[in-house]
Amino acid sequence: MRIAEVIGTVTLSRAHPLLAGARWIIGVPFSLQALRQSAVSDGEDLVILDSLGAGNGNRIGFSEGVEAAMPFFPERKPVDAYCACILDQITIHDRPEGGDHETSAPVRK
Repeated sequence: MRIAEVIGTVTLSRAHPLLAGARWIIGVPFSLQALRQSAVSDGEDLVILDSLGAGNGNRIGFSEGVEAAMPFFPERKPVDAYCACILDQITIHDRPEGGDHETSAPVRK
């Protein structure tokens, strides 16, 4: 699972019949370094299937590939990325030399 920030929605004029009526969002993934520094998302934009109602500015956890289709099992859907959760807070536990270090930041809206 990866973390992304929602930056918009997608409107389709045509869709695969198994995905008719689905809601699509655009997310920009975070690198671990960007999360540690509470910086802006720095990945490449991607389209994500969303059934949770994530809005602009929300940080989400999303699955990709085969894992993205698992919520629909045993039905097979042509999905490459799926919004699995909307995040309230992100905490990163690092174990650098010399002890534990924790970075925690509430999610901005």
